Amino acid sequence: MSPAVVSTVSSASPPRDPREPVFHVHGLARIYGEGSAAVTALRGVDFDLFTSELIVLLGASGSGKSTLLNQLGGLDSPTHGTLLYRGTDLANFDESALTNFRRNAVGFVFQAYNLIPSLTARENVALITEICRDPMAPEDALALVGLADRMDHFPAQLSGGEQQRVAIARAIAKRPEVLLCDEPTGALDVHTGITVLEAIERINRELGTLAVIITHNAILADMADRVFTLSDGRIVNERVNAQRGSVRNLAW
Repeated sequence: MSPAVVSTVSSASPPRDPREPVFHVHGLARIYGEGSAAVTALRGVDFDLFTSELIVLLGASGSGKSTLLNQLGGLDSPTHGTLLYRGTDLANFDESALTNFRRNAVGFVFQAYNLIPSLTARENVALITEICRDPMAPEDALALVGLADRMDHFPAQLSGGEQQRVAIARAIAKRPEVLLCDEPTGALDVHTGITVLEAIERINRELGTLAVIITHNAILADMADRVFTLSDGRIVNERVNAQRGSVRNLAW
């Protein structure tokens, strides 16, 4: 792993220029398969994403949102184009460097909670903190998402929203620079979804984490700094909000 990548995830790193993008994406394309069976999931995506931003990627199913999120998280590689993380091309990372990038720089939150049923909330978070370079205490991560009084409960004793907040605590306990959220409220009712989104919003605000949320729900656009709408693998619109709206005040 290159020294540049190590420095981006170390708590001892000097303050970064806020004008330097966390991600620089240019002409990003992803094609699966070959010949007549080829499917183009991304078609020349361009943008820069910055520290402390809350970004919403909006679009219908099949628009390319999840593919783009997987590219940012180092879970997949582009067919064409440029994807720079802090000025370093992710395509040049070997498997060891990519593993370190995913382990230390990126937190993932999916629609499925993926908690281990036989472990408490605290123990589920500790699974991550035990393998990361500079983690916060599991108790601190759970407190950040409002679960200080539920950390010794098992997943079966928690509601869906509480389980999702444990998943968020697990993702942010590594102190990631980037939090990638794939339909984090897709399986939740509105009230519970608001609680989960408030937890993500708090992480973004208090830790300065770049948070990227993909959704098909246009209501979430008002909570973002910027909103990118995808269709057929392309960004068809970029919206900049002069002021972010409170999650609770969105037009649910």
